[in-house]
Amino acid sequence: MDQSAPMSRCYLLDDHALLRDGLRLVLEKNGHQVVGEGGDLTRGSVEIRVLEPEIVVLDLHLNGRSGLELLEELRKRRSTTRAIVLTMSAQPRNVAECMRQGASGYLLKGGPNQELLLALRQVLAGKTFLGEGVSDLMAAAPPEGDGVASLSARERQIVVLVAQGQSSTEIGRLLHLSPKTVDTYRSRLMAKLGTPDLAALVRYALTKGMIEPEGS
Repeated sequence: MDQSAPMSRCYLLDDHALLRDGLRLVLEKNGHQVVGEGGDLTRGSVEIRVLEPEIVVLDLHLNGRSGLELLEELRKRRSTTRAIVLTMSAQPRNVAECMRQGASGYLLKGGPNQELLLALRQVLAGKTFLGEGVSDLMAAAPPEGDGVASLSARERQIVVLVAQGQSSTEIGRLLHLSPKTVDTYRSRLMAKLGTPDLAALVRYALTKGMIEPEGS
């Protein structure tokens, strides 16, 4: 066995460059190779497809988009790349949805470096890893049969952006869609979720833990 070979080839997807710098130092110091990194979901998705890293360390919040989109893509194309979610989000729904979409690990930011290194070892061994306190969040998650569970990653993203007050033009620019397409999504989603107006949609998103209340 080549002792110089890296323990794993990793890709870092987080929109905070300072955090990526710290992660890269920790991983490389402990024998892992960082083959790519970035904060843009579209570019990251392309690079991950080309580089085929064994593991992507992924944040959920990426400049207004959701890391759930990447998890869904990896699952649908049956990629061999495993995903470890490293995020500030302690929403039970997010934990449950990430695991449903095929994440191999879920850790909260602010934990010790050893927790991430342990997660990497477990995931490389084909196991699932939940960071400290995450199992309790999973247990508190709502049942799979509610309205949000039926939404795709793209639909959830549009609900969140609409509830945050972004216009169809702004959402279209962010997600590379035409404003007309966004309007169509918006109408279908409001009917699907039973929210007759924007105020009702905001209340729904808050109640379901899709967006954080202001000041939190």
